[in-house]
Amino acid sequence: MLDDISAKVLDEYLRDSRQSIREVARKVGVSSGTVASRLKEMEEEGIIRRYSAILDYEKLGFELTAITEITVSDGKMLEVGEAIAKLSQATGVYNITGDSDLMIVGKFRTRKELSDFTKKTLTFPHVLRTKTHLVLNTLKEDFGVIP
Repeated sequence: MLDDISAKVLDEYLRDSRQSIREVARKVGVSSGTVASRLKEMEEEGIIRRYSAILDYEKLGFELTAITEITVSDGKMLEVGEAIAKLSQATGVYNITGDSDLMIVGKFRTRKELSDFTKKTLTFPHVLRTKTHLVLNTLKEDFGVIP
């Protein structure tokens, strides 16, 4: 669990990861050294896995977002999920409960790209069936959950 200072540091970087350590230190009310050491600890513990930008996929030409449910045989959910995670269009791969075994979120430029992705996943060993849902409107897409 994060203490209050680490949570505040993380909150600041979730809001804007381009901030300098000095800027975050000023906002949180601690020294730059404290911010740097808290960042290092969170990186070493795997809380912060990497730094990245939040993209507007539609502006980059990815007109389609699809959510695909996949049913897998022989308990091979993790193996199939790891194989799908290697596909560039897959932005989220989840092993889930319920009628399906995996839930995939993907971004696609065209219907053909989505079709090719679906056909490819169906060729993977142990994939029994897929059920694809097209997203009509994205109301929120932000994984910056504040602890």
